[in-house]
Amino acid sequence: MTVTTARGATAARAAPHRAQGGARAALRRQATRAQLLEFKGSDAAAPPIGAASGVSLGAGAREGVREYYGETLQSSDDLKTSACCTNVAPHPAVIAALQDVPEEIRLRYYGCGSPTPLGIDGLRVLDLGCGTGRDCYVAAALVGEGGSVTGVDMTPQQLEVAREYAEEYATQTLGYAQSNMRFIEGQIEDLSAAGVAPESVDLAISNCVINLSDDKAATLQGVWDALAWGGEFYFSDVYCDRRLPAELRAHDVLVGECLGGALYEEDFRRLVQAIGWTDPRVIQREPIIVEDPELAALLGEAKFYSVTYRLFKLPEGKLEDQCEDYGQFARYKGTIKGHEAAYSLDDHHRLERNKPFLVCGNTAAMLEDPCWLAKHFEVVGDRSTHFGLFPCDGPAATVTGDGIVPGACC
Repeated sequence: MTVTTARGATAARAAPHRAQGGARAALRRQATRAQLLEFKGSDAAAPPIGAASGVSLGAGAREGVREYYGETLQSSDDLKTSACCTNVAPHPAVIAALQDVPEEIRLRYYGCGSPTPLGIDGLRVLDLGCGTGRDCYVAAALVGEGGSVTGVDMTPQQLEVAREYAEEYATQTLGYAQSNMRFIEGQIEDLSAAGVAPESVDLAISNCVINLSDDKAATLQGVWDALAWGGEFYFSDVYCDRRLPAELRAHDVLVGECLGGALYEEDFRRLVQAIGWTDPRVIQREPIIVEDPELAALLGEAKFYSVTYRLFKLPEGKLEDQCEDYGQFARYKGTIKGHEAAYSLDDHHRLERNKPFLVCGNTAAMLEDPCWLAKHFEVVGDRSTHFGLFPCDGPAATVTGDGIVPGACC
């Protein structure tokens, strides 16, 4: 299937970034795997990431996950915890799209959030661990006929369901000339082997899947490689407030319920920053309730959270490890359908339409070329003058006719 996308119009703009980042990316790929496995936390006594944190699961974990999702679970009613449930309602536009998704696909949904942003018309979307394809079907409606959606999963039983309805849904429900979805069997730890080309994706999404990966470092690096410059990884997953012991990470039901493989959130931060996502942003966070008494007893005081993150792939130097002040401000144009009045970049950046908003250098970079969001924002100012650390300890700052009202965007 060949799909022409609106993203092609920005390819020329992204070319300099591609050239600039190519050599650095090659070097990073050579070093990152070793760096991620050897990297230690700030406490010198802490075990290396990958040895005792859930970055790598034990032998047989992949087959256990395949069996749990392919055979054990028949619907979301079979789940033993709320890890794959969410109390936060999706956006009304997503709810409307969900109503058109075939019932069998909706019933076999095991996600922990709604990782599908609006305003993605024309984009090339990749869904990691797509299962029966619920989020792919929603994305297919949101990207329009000019966009495309690829779902990758290792479970044949779920892919069979995803493929069964794809053509009818696209051509009859959405009215497209042909389906803009494809579903491929493969490992999310090796996206290139699954057929996902480097820099071929504008938006990667994933719904409660990274925790199931038996090599999270390889999975995250693969997403980085698959993303085009200016693309982003927008995903929900399960995280823990501590590193889990080996016996819990090897527990079949805990792993299948998305708890055993949950990363300690600080280890996740270290992993993504080592790859190149210097400034991970949180969209929403909610606690997970372990209702099964036997599982709760095993887990003790460990706390789990469903968190939706967005990670932007930008050229080296665009994102800094601190929020720096360059006197820049951003103005939202109100052009994202469903977010006409205001747009929330993350859980603490809400920009009202046409209202200037003081931002740090990192936030400015996320709202200008080559980011896919750039067409919806105007960023005023550059990095020619530095004013020190951006003040991240107050209310959001705005710009008025009398100047800047003190506050912070972070």
